[in-house]
Amino acid sequence: MTKTILVIGTYDTKSDELDYLTQAIKEQGGNVLTMDVSVLGDPPAPTDISKHQVAETANSSIQEAIDSGDENTAMQIMARGSSALCRMLYSAGRIDGMIAMGGSMGTDLALDCARALPLGVPKYIISTIAFSTLIPAERLATDIQMILWAGGLYGLNSVCKASLSQAAGAVLGATKAVELPQKVPMVGMTSLGSSCLKYMKVLKPELEERGFEVAIFHATGMGGMAFENLAREGAFACVMDFAPQEMGNHLMGSSVNSGPDRLRGAAASKTPAIIAPGCVDLVDFPGWQSFPEQFRDRSFHAHNRLLSSATLNADERRQVARELAKRAAENKAPTHIISTIKGVEEWDKPGEPAHEPENHAAFVKELASAVQPSVGFSELDCHINDREFCYEALRVFDSWLENGTVKSKSN
Repeated sequence: MTKTILVIGTYDTKSDELDYLTQAIKEQGGNVLTMDVSVLGDPPAPTDISKHQVAETANSSIQEAIDSGDENTAMQIMARGSSALCRMLYSAGRIDGMIAMGGSMGTDLALDCARALPLGVPKYIISTIAFSTLIPAERLATDIQMILWAGGLYGLNSVCKASLSQAAGAVLGATKAVELPQKVPMVGMTSLGSSCLKYMKVLKPELEERGFEVAIFHATGMGGMAFENLAREGAFACVMDFAPQEMGNHLMGSSVNSGPDRLRGAAASKTPAIIAPGCVDLVDFPGWQSFPEQFRDRSFHAHNRLLSSATLNADERRQVARELAKRAAENKAPTHIISTIKGVEEWDKPGEPAHEPENHAAFVKELASAVQPSVGFSELDCHINDREFCYEALRVFDSWLENGTVKSKSN
């Protein structure tokens, strides 16, 4: 079947670039639906979806956007309308994927459009600020693809054509190749690699034997963002959030985080949650960046050239414990915390660089006192990488499976 790509952009200022992109998609056998999200000017030729239709979908008008006298307000009107239209067009079967282009303004709008589409629907953004720190983790769709629009600020040239032509092939190829997620019960799990945290090696096959698919997310900022997005959408039958250190990273001011709402996705969809404090003794920083002054005297582990971790002191760990307990209690679905007395990651074992038993004891004590009555709680005399931890997680899961809290194919 011929695939249709929704092409989004400001056709009053970037019609040459958008037309080039459209032609590249068509030359490869795709169909195109065009959407204009400009405000002040008019495109040289009509688009399939006009800027007036976009504004009206946002219960507004182009004139209202102009009269606001503020470009940010105007583009937010267009963002609301275009993202709603993306959702409607996909639900109606009129598009198979989307691609948008822009600078900071167009990217801001395009991020909302990408978030409006389900996991598995190809969503590409050609942006002059791709991969920039201007884009916070929480704005990114779970499976978004971004391409840096080199030399694309104004007008066509051979440099930006290289980006546009690749993007055209990428989005059309993705619509042809994508295997959309199946409707099977899934457990969402977080971890930090398989050497630092090892429970996934035991839990994944056990959960699969019970008829569940298991998706494991690398909790280094982007992975936690994807996990939270899917949890918020109700994609999981149960979450096993065993590496929530991105929450601690955010509290400590690290850029390696998933935004302010880590540990809140399951609560938003009332999804049952089992939580454990894997790696919450650490704060992560980009490996190429010097540690902030506050953490320069700490024990640290250089994971690689991209990621380094410093230990938290007792007071910082108490703060993390209180926040973890607070966020767990926000979930109105059954929630259970498993605390491990002997450690929370491989590097905090005796002889390892993060072994600080007194600081960990402060965390364990604070967590036990902070857990609220609505939340189940287990305190185990073991390490998180011991099999006893896995057995307890499965015990809680199986009890929920038996009483119908966790939904399987059969219940």
